[in-house]
Amino acid sequence: MSYGAYAAYRNTAVQTATPEGLLIMLYDGLVRFTRQARAAIVEGDVPNAHTNLRKAQDIVVELRNTLKMEYEISHALAALYDWFYKRLLEANVEKSVAPLDDILPRIEELREAWVEAARIVRSQSAQGTGTGQGV
Repeated sequence: MSYGAYAAYRNTAVQTATPEGLLIMLYDGLVRFTRQARAAIVEGDVPNAHTNLRKAQDIVVELRNTLKMEYEISHALAALYDWFYKRLLEANVEKSVAPLDDILPRIEELREAWVEAARIVRSQSAQGTGTGQGV
């Protein structure tokens, strides 16, 4: 698939995704870029490590900025996202995998929790018992 076709597909996928689908896409990217950064650090590929860490940091900033702070859980997520960002920054400055090894399992756990929450929302919506609120 050419880059232009891939970009068009990706843009369409983002435009047609549900809010919970977009959230999971962000987590997928965060996991992918964090893993790629880790591999690049291990290989000594500093430019690639930096690029992937910056992408991961950008996603964390987006996750943090989209929180609705009127919900109690948002404050806990904000603190967690701040910690993720600091550890990604540390990994980038030090070119160390230790901060990434610290946060990656937690990012993956959160991703799985959001996938499960999205599944429940879809199930409730299909049964007509949804609240009409997104994840």
